[in-house]
Amino acid sequence: MSDLPVNPLVLIGVGSSFAFSGLFYRLYQEKKKELDKLKEIPIFKPDQHLVKVLKATPHRRLQYVAVEGLVQADGEPLASKFVPRSFGVVQKIAVEEHWKYWNSLTRTWNSRTMNRKETSNSVPFSLISPGAYITDFYVKVQNPLEASGSYLERVYHKVRQAEKDMVNVVLQGLSGEKPVAMEESEELLRVGSTLTGFGEVVLEGGEVMRLQAPQDGRSFVLVPGNHRSFMERHEATASMWKTLTAVTGLTGAAVLAGVIYDLVGRRDDRSK
Repeated sequence: MSDLPVNPLVLIGVGSSFAFSGLFYRLYQEKKKELDKLKEIPIFKPDQHLVKVLKATPHRRLQYVAVEGLVQADGEPLASKFVPRSFGVVQKIAVEEHWKYWNSLTRTWNSRTMNRKETSNSVPFSLISPGAYITDFYVKVQNPLEASGSYLERVYHKVRQAEKDMVNVVLQGLSGEKPVAMEESEELLRVGSTLTGFGEVVLEGGEVMRLQAPQDGRSFVLVPGNHRSFMERHEATASMWKTLTAVTGLTGAAVLAGVIYDLVGRRDDRSK
């Protein structure tokens, strides 16, 4: 039985390179479409220009826009439970226990989390224009806890190891379970931080504006930072998929060209 003219591993490598190139290209196309849609969304700041645009639109309503501004509490902000002199308008505190239980089949201690408790609080807040000393123009954010997006900043995280004593050790041996640690974390939307919201903006009366969940079913999204940094993150992801498409495609093409060159060289040697 003669040897195969091409190493099967080389063929697998070529096929894998082209397969990954096709996958990365599809991901690039999806991200590019998403990016194109994001570029079509108008961007505003809480200023007089936005008020004028709202007054000129039917029903004084913009169905889907982006609003960028600084977070300002309408009243008393929320104080951090763990960090002194840290204030926010949205707060999430999570506590969960880490336990180990004895698996008699494998005769090992396995880990699990249990008794997770999460509390969320918010106070009314608005977005104001950066650098605005007189807040005549602002956009109230309605129901921020209903919005999607990772807009909270983790300000505290600690894992407390469980205390051990002789009585607990005996009880744990009898029950087959033992506490390992208690994990606590706190997230805040800080006062003064930059936030960009995507949703519907309504002029309620006079010059009071409100950002809320869109009525047409599109997503109500809050993202940390300004609009430019948000777009740059999406552009970086699209560029990454594009680069991976090119790298894997060129790698597969180069290896394939080398295989073909080697086969042609062998055929020429046999014909001599």
